[in-house]
Amino acid sequence: MERIELDEAKLQGQAEIWRYLYSFTDFIALTSAVQLRIADIIHSNGGAATLSQIASCISDGHTSTDITALARIMRLLVRRKIFTIHPPSDGGDPLYNLTHSSRWLLHDSEQTLAPLVLMENHPWQMAPWHYVSQCVKEGGTAFKKAHGCEIWDLASRDPDFNKLFNDGVACTSKFITSAILSGYKQGFNSIGLLVDVGGGTGGLISEIVKVYPHIKGVNFDLPHVVSTAPAYNGVSHIGGDMFHAIPNTDAIIIKWVLHNWNDEECIKILRNCKKAIPRENGKVIIVEIILKEDGSGVFDDIGFLMDLVMFAHNSGKERTEAEWKKILEGGGFSHYKIINIPALVSIIEAYPDA
Repeated sequence: MERIELDEAKLQGQAEIWRYLYSFTDFIALTSAVQLRIADIIHSNGGAATLSQIASCISDGHTSTDITALARIMRLLVRRKIFTIHPPSDGGDPLYNLTHSSRWLLHDSEQTLAPLVLMENHPWQMAPWHYVSQCVKEGGTAFKKAHGCEIWDLASRDPDFNKLFNDGVACTSKFITSAILSGYKQGFNSIGLLVDVGGGTGGLISEIVKVYPHIKGVNFDLPHVVSTAPAYNGVSHIGGDMFHAIPNTDAIIIKWVLHNWNDEECIKILRNCKKAIPRENGKVIIVEIILKEDGSGVFDDIGFLMDLVMFAHNSGKERTEAEWKKILEGGGFSHYKIINIPALVSIIEAYPDA
């Protein structure tokens, strides 16, 4: 009996390795669905479409869609519960339907992850993964080993990559912003001037100002980033470098920025934040993942995947509360509180030491 259990465990272990070995195919199938706009096709067809209907919409009129290849991709995505398939009541061809997952792949939705899927699958983003083990042996940044420069340098000189990166980041900003506004309702009431450090093209600060019109908003990022930012009512765009100085303000919000940098760099940014806000009633609103090593929440596992993304793409990392406490103290913010919001990230409200 013990021998049978050992054999079953060994087979299960083998199956697990097979699964991890080819788990990249899940991502490729998902990316294909986004590139082919399959979710959009089903959505525009009233929420259900046959394989032939999907294929005809994919065809651009110059080529014929390989419906067999499409069927194979859809078969895997149905198994992964990205789409569902049901026989129609009239006995015709099976119908594919959207799920809660595939609705996040709609290109024109306010809540979409499609641009992030396209960004992460781009060869520029995939290449660094082949250097991860080399970084373990030698140190350094995988992205730089792959491309000869840091990710920010490539974005500053390559407009196509800059747009790809900004679009990927901006799509997450929309629904995380919604979570911030719903979970941090009282936090903005006493703020007159708010600077969004590393605010990208200004999506977050524009939404905050829209809900709290008494706030004067400043979107602060690198010059090549703010140069592509649209105009928003109540928001000024300022180009600069957070490692040198941050505009003086009542409060700072810094969303998904510190995880891009190592501890020493984060401390330098936080010290500049401290210089920019008043000692009394000033605060920094940090929006980041907080790793929970034994966490079983809906997003807790994603944090550890994101940590390796940081490892591959820059010198940053995701952090536990103890790790956040260390850099906050180093930056001059010994006092803080954590506010949970309905998102992958949490809010750390930090107050400057006297």
